[in-house]
Parts: sequence; structure tokens; C-alpha cells
Amino acid sequence: MQSNVPTGSTALLNERFTLVLLAHDQSTALRRALRYYSESSFTLLVVDSSSRVDTGITAAFSDVQYLHAPTASGFGDKVRQAVEHVVTPYLAVADAESFLLPLALEQAMDFLEAHGEYGACQGYSVAFEAHADRVDYYLLDRKGCEDYSGPSAEARLSAFAEDCPALVNALTRTETLRRSYASLPAGFDSQLQEAGHSYGVVADAKVRLLDIPYGVHERSRVRKPQSQVAMTPGTQDMRAVAEQERLAITLAAAFGAGASVREHARGIVKKLAERSVPPSGKLFESTWDSRRAEPVRRFEPTQYVELPFYNQAFFDVLATLEFLLHAAPSGQVQLKELEAAMLKQKELSRPQRNTSAEPLDEQLARAFLSYAFNQDLVKQLLGLMQAKGDTRYVQMLQAWDQRLKAAAFENTARLFDDTRSGRLLRWLEAREPSAREAQQVSKYLAARKGGPTFGILILDLEADIFKMQATFDSIINGYCRAFKIVVFTTGDLPAETTPQSVLHFVKVNESNYVDKINQVVSQSDCDWMVMAEAGDELTPGGLFRAGVELLDAPCQAVAMDEFQRQPDGTLADVFRPGFNLDLLQSNPAMMGRHWLIRRETLVKLGGYSREFKNAMEFDLLLRLIEQDGLEGLAHLDEPLLICQAPVVEDNADERKTLLRHLAVRGYQADVSAVVPGTHKIDYRFAERPMVSIIVHGVDDLTVLQRGLLSVLQRTRYQRYEVLVPTMAANHPVLRTWLDGQGHQASRVRLLDIDAGVATGSLINAASQEAKGDYLVALAADSEVVNVNWIESLLNQALRPEVGVVGAKLVERDGRITQAGLILGLNDSVGSAFVGESKTARGYMNRLVVEQNCSAVSFGCLMISKQLFEAADGIDTGLFDDALGDVDLCLRVGQAGYLTVWTPHVQLIQPGVLASTPQALAALREKWSGAFAQDRFYNGNLALQGAGFALGPVRNVPWTDLLN
Repeated sequence: MQSNVPTGSTALLNERFTLVLLAHDQSTALRRALRYYSESSFTLLVVDSSSRVDTGITAAFSDVQYLHAPTASGFGDKVRQAVEHVVTPYLAVADAESFLLPLALEQAMDFLEAHGEYGACQGYSVAFEAHADRVDYYLLDRKGCEDYSGPSAEARLSAFAEDCPALVNALTRTETLRRSYASLPAGFDSQLQEAGHSYGVVADAKVRLLDIPYGVHERSRVRKPQSQVAMTPGTQDMRAVAEQERLAITLAAAFGAGASVREHARGIVKKLAERSVPPSGKLFESTWDSRRAEPVRRFEPTQYVELPFYNQAFFDVLATLEFLLHAAPSGQVQLKELEAAMLKQKELSRPQRNTSAEPLDEQLARAFLSYAFNQDLVKQLLGLMQAKGDTRYVQMLQAWDQRLKAAAFENTARLFDDTRSGRLLRWLEAREPSAREAQQVSKYLAARKGGPTFGILILDLEADIFKMQATFDSIINGYCRAFKIVVFTTGDLPAETTPQSVLHFVKVNESNYVDKINQVVSQSDCDWMVMAEAGDELTPGGLFRAGVELLDAPCQAVAMDEFQRQPDGTLADVFRPGFNLDLLQSNPAMMGRHWLIRRETLVKLGGYSREFKNAMEFDLLLRLIEQDGLEGLAHLDEPLLICQAPVVEDNADERKTLLRHLAVRGYQADVSAVVPGTHKIDYRFAERPMVSIIVHGVDDLTVLQRGLLSVLQRTRYQRYEVLVPTMAANHPVLRTWLDGQGHQASRVRLLDIDAGVATGSLINAASQEAKGDYLVALAADSEVVNVNWIESLLNQALRPEVGVVGAKLVERDGRITQAGLILGLNDSVGSAFVGESKTARGYMNRLVVEQNCSAVSFGCLMISKQLFEAADGIDTGLFDDALGDVDLCLRVGQAGYLTVWTPHVQLIQPGVLASTPQALAALREKWSGAFAQDRFYNGNLALQGAGFALGPVRNVPWTDLLN
């Protein structure tokens, strides 16, 4: 589309210049940018490559042209489409996260109109990174050559190769870009397309850099992205280098310059593609002062005063921008920090029942200082201050409220609702009883001697009065009143109390606090004890529900769920499974804290151990298991605490008590840590039993041969055989192939079966021919990855309490296909984490540690032959075609054995669980209780999707609990 406005005319600005905004799933940033440019009179064209049309743009900004380009695959593709729609003689391109200064754009256009031989003009830019309370600015451009005015493309490119300033945001003649893009190649990644854009502009016409502030760019948009190819020091990403070379050759040929231009092209493409924000190039930061309603700047020691940024006019522009950045946050760093800040605001805005708590107006005032752009908070604070009659504060808030409303942005408080922390708080609030329900439960408990009483043991080893206040407030705000609090503090005692007091303080030091705890427990009249730390907050309904559920419970120790504050201040849920021995052993930081322990049990066990101060609760649970087995351990799927997340580090006390426990159980084990904070147990069995590998599902001989080859070549264990049940017609082909695979192929036995035999019958029949003490059902399309796979399976299967062992199944590209099975997932039986990287840690580290689960599949399943025969093998009556593996695991579990899933055995396998409607219906009917609640999952987690996501918001059925 040709321009119909001559260069240098006195036409209106919107007839002379178009600013093109590029967007992709950047709704907030795009609206923020359009608001920023709304006072300017040039034409605005949005090129949006999002999958969906943003229908609200033209409604909110009627003068904006909106082009939906979902097929545009990168920067160059979007600019190519934009050029065809622009009718003005000049244009500039900017990302929706960036800001080009309108005055600078006009100055650049004035230059081009006065110098017809130039094709592009721009000034200097800085990068910014928005945070919750401040904006950091970084060096982006450096001083260099400012005039690329050589008479030929080769001369200009030769000069340009020295500095290579990015020209993607330069104000450019539309015809220059049209000619350039007619020659520019397509099909390169976005970053190389930007390099080609700059190269093409210089090759087509002269370029000038003015000594003016020009743009402010979001840092992550201009920073060199991390290569997807893992690199070791001293190596290069060869694929990226090859792409750069290909583009350089293409550019040099496309623009028809001299022979030396190819070398310039290599250098230019490399420099532009690797252009990044220097990590030490921070210039200054602007912290928003809520009292003054303006930023306060702090400059770094190193400055670049030759750049044109150090003047009041530029800082005034930045002040306007910063208001927009805080009022309409969109950057990942900023949003993550705001989640923590707004979580704190949410907590501070909650009325307290504790009469000694900080007054609500003072809490809200503190919240306002941390982030003043939360419109809900401003409204709440304004109402309180009006009621209080604080005229000066009210006037300040009213003026600020009007400024926020004038910006016409979406209420930033809504942002918090969509965060993980926001969803967790909303979910938790829904579980609180209504006033009527609370009254009914209290009456019910009163009729039963008040219900169980809870001793809350609080460790205050840092003598932090503010943390203690938060804990006290949470307890008072709760619904449970059947408690006593004992604070073990290293600080001065705030009051003289006795063990009979509801709140009792005990002076301790680092050497005696464990003994003091045990002494208090032995003298307590409470039924249950729970340990917490200063700063931990009890949920409003956690103990209240526990009081009802534990009235007649025969258990000795109960785990509950919790929310944990992450190092960045946000919340993460920890929804634990029902008691899970192997997960407790491998991940005690997540599984071994904050248990409710029956006081009698705690005393009987001799209390907590001084020897394992950093793993007191874990050690206590292990001693309870040693004494009474697993029967007295239970789980209640209700959050009890909001606490600090444990530090991710190796815990020597955990390891020592775990080794002690394993020795008591008769294992001379070794404990190591594959992932910090977790434990991998090598039981170090001396036995080397014979293992029979039954390969099933033979449909494609090529696939079968590849799987057999992986077993023969990658199995270090020597005492094994491979049984391949297949039709007699396949035997000659397989035997001939096996004869060429060396002596290891002698381990393979071909078993003759009829065509159409189902998996269940096939495995049952093969087990009768097996010579091994242990059987491994292995799908024919499985490929072994780690050479110690049989040893790792036996490491679990040889334990007397273990019945079945399964493995981690992955795609060839490393994505998870199966990681243990969950009953009821997606209305069937499924695996969580499908599609995640095999290196991912998963929810609560559950992708990297051994654990118990309800079932594993025949993709790779080990069981002792004796137990398999005792269970009468696979139920071929109901589950011959499908789900026989799940039924087998459930029957073994019903007999008292554990099913263990181990991530330390990996196989390449599609992980598709064989299922039919008939088999699924039969499984549901036979195991209805297990389907109602998979005890190795959690009732608060979603049963739809990939698993381990927060379930729907729902109330606790308080009234039903009383029946």
C-alpha cells in the first residue's frame, strides 16, 4: 500500500507517521502502551499475533487500527504485514512492552524530512525492569558512530559493523522498509529477523543517530535469551552459529553488495543476535514513594554521562511511565513480586479478633506504603480514615484514588485473584464454617466433653516478637478454642505463667530446649500435641475440623496439609497423600513436619530426641513406626498451617536418623541425595535373584527388536532371562535376528502363543515358564535407559513389605509419559505429570523421589513370582484385555504390601494405559472405595488435567461431620 502524503509536507502528524505496536498475548502491556501514546496525534497500528482477537482494543481505543496476525511467526513477519497496511510516509516499530518517546519520534521525523537522503533515524535508549515497589534502569545503548552516511551499502555496512546499534525501533521511511523487506529473507527465528531488519535498513539508505533520549525498553525483551542447547564453558551453540551464518550469507546475497560485505554481514548478524543487557550495567533505580506519590531515584556508582539521559525532562517522562508500570503491571518479575506484596496486603487487611493485635487502620497504612496501586486497599483505607476523621490523610487518599481512576485501568486487586497465592487464599476462605455451622460444631463438641484438646508447642528460638504476634493472631482468629499454647523462647519472658495457663512461656536456650519441650509434654493435660515455629499461622478451620475428626479416631499420629511461604513471599500448597512410607523416608522435609501427635504416644516414645534437633519430628515418626508399625499413622486432608517453606538443603540429622531407623529394620543401607533436601536409599541387598523379563504386546517386530536390543545391551545385571511370547510364525525371523546379536541373545526364549491372546492371559502363561524368582512385565515398545535398571527395581522389590515396583516412563524427547497411576484421574486411571520434562521435580518433589502409589502399569512392573502366584496372577475374567495391572496392584495392596514407584528406573515408552469401557466399569465396581479417594493422592487436588493442581473451591461439609 503506497503512501499518499509527500515527505516534508505540513500535513497533520497522523497523516505523516504511524507507530506500529507488536503484541503477542500482552493484553495488559498493550493497553498500557496505548494509554501512554493516547495524548499523541500520530497513527497507531497494532499487529497482534495472539491466537485470539483482542476485541476490546478497538472498543477502548477507537482511533487505533488493529491487525490480527495469528500466523505471523516472528518480528519480521509482523513488520512485513504492517508495512503493507501503513499509508504514512514514516513509521516506527515498538514492542507492546516498550515505550518510544513521542517528542523523540517527532525530532527523528523532523531530521528525516530535512535530510531526504537518510532512510532511518533514532536516538538512545535504556532498558527497564519493573518490580513491585521500584523500577530499575539498565544501560542498553552505548556511544559510537552516529552517522552511517557512506555513499554505498558496502561503505555504510562497513561502518555499521563496528558498533551495530539495533535499529528495530528507528523511525524509518516506509518506502525504505518496503524495499528492504522485499529483499529480506523469511523463515529465521525472531531474534535473527530483528538482525536482518537492522541490516536491511543500513543497506538501503543512510542512517542517523541523534543525541536524544529515544526509548525505554523492557529488559527481558532486549536481553539475550538463554540457548535451549545445553552448553559447557568454552563451547558454542553450534545450531545458533549455523543459523547466523546462513542469514549472513542470505543477506549479503539479497542486497547485492560487494564481496567484503559477506564478512561484514557475519559480524553484524553475530553482534545483533548476541546483543544483551550487560549484567553490571544498572544505571539507577526509582522507588515509588507512596507518601509523596512520586518516585525517588538512587543512582549507581558507575554512570555513562556521555549519554543524553541526565536531564529533568527525561526524568519527568520516566515518572509518568513509572506510574503506568505500577498501575498496570505486566512483567513476569513484577507480577511475581506483586503476588507476594498483595498477599501481605490481603493479610494485613483482615480484621483481627486478638485485642492485642495492631489496629486495622495501622495495618492498612503499612499495606498502602508497600504498594499504593491496589484500588481495593485504597478504598478500604479511605473508609477507615473517614470514619476516624483524619482529614489530611483522607484528602491525600482521595486525590490518589482519583488519579488511579483517571488512568482507567483494570483494578490491580483483581491481579492477585488469578495468582497461585490468591487462589489458595480464596480456596481456604471457602472452607471456613458459617456462623451457624461454627455454633453447631461447638455445641456438638461441648456435648462430648469439649472434644480433644490441642497443645500448640511454638519454638521461638530467635526471640522474634513480631513473628510470635502473627502466630498468636492466627490462633485467636481460628474457630477452635480447645487449646493451650506453650512458647519456648530464648528471649525475656513477657509474663509469669504456669503450665496450667492457656498461654505459657518457657525460657530455653540452644542446648536445653528439647528437654524443656519433653518436660512440658509430660506434664500437659492436652490430648494432642503439634509443633510449630514462631511466625507459623494456624488456618482458621484446621484445628476446628481436627477436633471433630479425632473424637473417636484410633490413630496415634495425624498428618495434615499446609500452605508454605516460598522464599519470594508467595504461597505454595502442600497437599499430602495418605500415609506414604517411602515418600516420608525420601522427602521428610515435606512429609515429616507439623504432625498432630497423641500426647500419650509422645510420652511413651520418650519424647523428642536431642540427638536429631534438626529432624525431631521425623525421628519421632520413625521411632513410632519401629515400635507400632504403620497402622497408627493417618492423614486428614485439611490445611492446618501457613508456615515458612523448609530450606532446600541436605539435612544431616535427617540422614542420620534415617540410617538409624533402617538399621533397626535390619538394613545395612546407604543414603544419598540426588536432589538437595531429599534422600535416595540403597538397601544394599546381597541377594542376586533370578529375574524373568516377560515382554508383551508384540505387534511390530521392528519395535520388538529395538526393545530387546536395549535390554541385551544396557542391562548390567547378569542373572536374568527374557521371555517373548509370540506366534510361531514370528519365531524364524526372530531366531535369525537373535543369532546375529551375540552371546547375550541366548538369554531370550521365544514362547509359542496363539494369535489374539490378551495381555493378561499372555503374562499368566509366560509366568508359568519363568525360571526367575522375580517377574518383570515389560511392554514390547519399551527401551531401557539406565544400565542398573534391574538392580534399582530389586532395591525395592526385595524389601519384605513391598509387593510391586514400577518405573518412570518417558518419551524419546525426555517428556514424562507415566509416573505411577492415580485412581479417578480424568474419570479413569491415569498418571500425573504427563508431558513434563524428565528432569522436572514435580509437585512436592514427587517426580524425583521414590514413593508409594496405588498402582503402576505393565509398561514396566516387577513382582516376585511367589507373590504373583499367591495373588492368582492376573484376573483374566475381568481384566484380561485391560487394567489387569491396576487390579493386580490393588489386590497386592489389599494383602498388606506396598506398591513403590521409583524415578531411578527410566524407560522410553509411550506410557498409554490399556483400558476399555468394560474393564474400567468392572474396576470401578470392584474397587469403589479406592476410586472414591485414592489414598496416595489428596482429596483437595484436582482429578482433571495433569494432576496435582488445586481442586475446585468448595466448603467443608461441617454438618455432615457431626453425623
